[in-house]
Amino acid sequence: MELLDLLKRIDENKKEIDGRRPLSPYEAKQLDAYYRIGTTYSSNALEGNSLTLTETKVLLEDGITIGGKPIRDCYEATSHAQAYDLMLEAARSKPFELSEDTILRLHKLFYNRIDSEKAGMYRNERVFITGTEYLPPLPEEVPTQMRAFIGELNEKWGKTHPVALSAYAHRRLVDIHPFIDGNGRVARLLMNLIVINRGYQIISIPPILRTDYINALEAARSGSPTKREMFDRFIAECEIESQRDYCRMFHITLPKKDNRTRT
Repeated sequence: MELLDLLKRIDENKKEIDGRRPLSPYEAKQLDAYYRIGTTYSSNALEGNSLTLTETKVLLEDGITIGGKPIRDCYEATSHAQAYDLMLEAARSKPFELSEDTILRLHKLFYNRIDSEKAGMYRNERVFITGTEYLPPLPEEVPTQMRAFIGELNEKWGKTHPVALSAYAHRRLVDIHPFIDGNGRVARLLMNLIVINRGYQIISIPPILRTDYINALEAARSGSPTKREMFDRFIAECEIESQRDYCRMFHITLPKKDNRTRT
């Protein structure tokens, strides 16, 4: 399905969802907790974290560490959940501001327990991404590119569909690779900050789609508009799946033409 068709479908689904809002305070609180656990699990699992969804839930809800699991994996879960909370707060803040400071704070919360000296700091070393020939910018180029990146996002704000903008924000941040580690997780948090602020659903990338996700990111680096759109379509399809999941929980019937986008 073409990107424009996917975005149209997303907006049609959003209209149905918005028609059943607002949620009660209890429902909203439960929904935030549901996505906090699910997004923490999936985002970490994409990067090789060994905690299962159930183990992530037990750790975040009960504070019980999982025997035999690496301590770093536990740190990644608890710290990602804290960064998720900040992302929600930033997305719902009024007036809303998309800034470098927000991105740095997200990274600091996620990475502080892993390496406090590098948490919330742009890298001062070269990095290489395994499995690709792509070379991220030199460390001295990162601050300038990040300032330009934020300027681009704010310039596109209101002119680009929020889901397409979130996909652009994700892939651009990963390409700049501003941090020594944790770039993918911060990129996914930034992506969700944008869609939540604009009233769309949390985008969660299932670990089972990791290969598709990486391939779409790699294809987008070719510079070809057609291949860049592959990643945008991938993110749009994930948004539609999140909308279906939301509708399942709240017994909302979407239009029958909302058939599966994946084959």
